[in-house]
Amino acid sequence: MAAELLADYLEGWAGADAGRRDVAAAVAALADACRAISVLVAQGNLEQDLGAAVTQNVQGETQKALDDLTDRMLIEACRRAPVAAVASEEDEHPVPANPDGTLLVAFDPLDGSSNIDINVSIGTIFSVLPTKPGVDPASDEAFLQPGRNQLAGGYVLYGPQTTLVMTVGAGAVCFTLDRKRDAFAMTHAELSIPHATKEFAINMANQRHWPKPVQHYIDECLQGADGARGENTNMRWVASLVADCNRVLMRGGVFLYPGDARPGYGEGRIRVLYEASPIAFVVEQAGGHAITGFGGTVMDIEPTKLHQRASLIFGSKDEIARIEGHHAAA
Repeated sequence: MAAELLADYLEGWAGADAGRRDVAAAVAALADACRAISVLVAQGNLEQDLGAAVTQNVQGETQKALDDLTDRMLIEACRRAPVAAVASEEDEHPVPANPDGTLLVAFDPLDGSSNIDINVSIGTIFSVLPTKPGVDPASDEAFLQPGRNQLAGGYVLYGPQTTLVMTVGAGAVCFTLDRKRDAFAMTHAELSIPHATKEFAINMANQRHWPKPVQHYIDECLQGADGARGENTNMRWVASLVADCNRVLMRGGVFLYPGDARPGYGEGRIRVLYEASPIAFVVEQAGGHAITGFGGTVMDIEPTKLHQRASLIFGSKDEIARIEGHHAAA
């Protein structure tokens, strides 16, 4: 029997509920845009230099040609859906979309774009939020909502396969792009992160800058069977949030990008609205946990700025509990 298609999954979840049908339409529009993006990514530099630096985005980061292309493709997709406005990593302020829209969409159009020219997995991260009554949907204020308000969230990973991992609050599911049918087909009906793990992902180059609780946790991992853990561990680090998250979802593990002592890194560097919140939503729906390390969960962050950043630590529940223990002791 052929795997269930994304359209059928969304139709079954939404039923006759008008609000759910709008969410389903928004997710379907994003998925359609990501199918087109996957073709661009697969073509690489055959048609143009997608990894070429074209300008700087509003956050002072180098914007690649593919960053700009994907940003515009996703905005246009949202204009064809019931989405009132969109907020993107690449744009200073929200952009109006469909004047009849009932939803907001925040996205990172191309996570891991520094990997474009070396053929390492990259992706698109998205979050679907409700509009705020009486608030201009194209204002910054409209998007300043905690992750708990999300109606849907997830990411599309452009790797050896193109996969869509998402949640509408009914568990985390995974679809793979079936090139023969040109549609996303379900390959994991219920993602579940193992509670225990022996893998961790972190950028070891920043070790000297980490807060003490994170240093203590990683020291335990590195000591392996000779240390307090009593078992050996493995380090994994792709430097692409979607790729590292996908590994955690598929086989367990823990990911750490903590705030550290470097100037500008004190509160962390992962964008709350269009990276940390949707990733945390999927992780929680898959039975994992996502925290900041400063107390509280990522999903409960009340952002005060559109491009606010945070520390992000997520993965297997037992490991997150261990990390929280180190923070509590400190």
